[in-house]
Amino acid sequence: MGLLASGSDFQHHRYEDMVRALFAVQNECPYITRIYSIGRSVEGRHLYVLELSDNPGVHEALEPEFKYVGNMHGNEVLGRELLIKLAQFLCEEYRAGNQRIMRLIHDTRIHILPSMNPDGYEVAARQGPEFNGYLVGRGNAREIDLNRNFPDLNALMYYYEKTNGRNHHLPLPDNWEHQVEPETMAVIKWMQNYNFVLSANLHGGAVVANYPFDKSRDARIRGRTTYAATPDDKIFRQLARTYSYAHSWMHKGWNCGDFFEEGITNGASWYSLSKGMQDFNYLYTNCFEITLELSCDKFPPAAVLPREWLGNREALVSYLEQVHHGIKGMVYDENNNPISNAEISVAGIHHDVTGGVDGDFFRLLLPGTYTVTASAPGYLPSTSTVTVGPAEAIQLHFYLKTAPKQNLKVKPHNSKKNLSSPKAPLKLGPR
Repeated sequence: MGLLASGSDFQHHRYEDMVRALFAVQNECPYITRIYSIGRSVEGRHLYVLELSDNPGVHEALEPEFKYVGNMHGNEVLGRELLIKLAQFLCEEYRAGNQRIMRLIHDTRIHILPSMNPDGYEVAARQGPEFNGYLVGRGNAREIDLNRNFPDLNALMYYYEKTNGRNHHLPLPDNWEHQVEPETMAVIKWMQNYNFVLSANLHGGAVVANYPFDKSRDARIRGRTTYAATPDDKIFRQLARTYSYAHSWMHKGWNCGDFFEEGITNGASWYSLSKGMQDFNYLYTNCFEITLELSCDKFPPAAVLPREWLGNREALVSYLEQVHHGIKGMVYDENNNPISNAEISVAGIHHDVTGGVDGDFFRLLLPGTYTVTASAPGYLPSTSTVTVGPAEAIQLHFYLKTAPKQNLKVKPHNSKKNLSSPKAPLKLGPR
């Protein structure tokens, strides 16, 4: 494991240390890495992303995009350290000729954002591990909780469920830019610029893999929580299980005085949360995201970092590999030109995905037989039946014929409804 075998390398990284560590990885693996900034925090710190790919800086058709996001809550620091370590590990194992890691980097475009909230981290780090409070440094420099700061698309989704409206890529509310923090804005723009397929965001304060929806469909009843399933509930459960069972102790269930069967939980079943990043990924983009709670102690001492790395290493890699399941393919017209932004729907799952600008699409699915339809404005839809196995994604390509022109006046569809939900009381749970 090269540099990672020595315990001396495990330390907490302040902002400048983290930046140095990321650029050191780039220097060590210049041909498979790229560092870019998605924006700046309130106090002007860059939100740096390290990309790992055999062709960094380029989206290759049929190569899925994956992201890890750490340190959204500034005082939940284990994720930040694990992601720095993961970047080092992937670089070193690639150089060492590890076939599994080489295949992963050749076939995937991996984006790692170790710290979404560098300002909050500095507040927490000034107190240090011994004295860190439950909330000190949680929010950004304006003390805003970034995991309560995304546009609330759940209210709109739950309305559309009753009225048979859109089931994916919901519109953002008017003036949303004025309602979010700079860090949140940067991440939303990031999601708009990359067609992410799978993601996890790393938190602390519990040990459990949490999957959507985080927000309950029902009005709150004191002392009662209700399970809020997505249309993709089965695959979200499997994604959460993948991390939990590959983790050294998460799957055992009993952690931090809590019990979660198999080490997983539906977010709303645990406690309802509005305006979170996880649900926003699913409702605004093609990306499936889960929230990983990784440590009882939000700011663990440096001495436990080696054990935490060994406990999470296999899980971080296994979860990343899940991006290669289901189906993927191209959508072409009759002349073999790619059609961008085609809609891909799966019979029986009321959540569609869209293709990218290059005409490629990715749809995570469990093993089984599915009826899949591709459609795009101006073309006749095309339907295929496909059987998905447990291994690599099945390739399924569509060729759409141009629809005959009709002189019908189509009434414009106004899907923008700005449904504001009542402000939720402050929740102090880990997420």
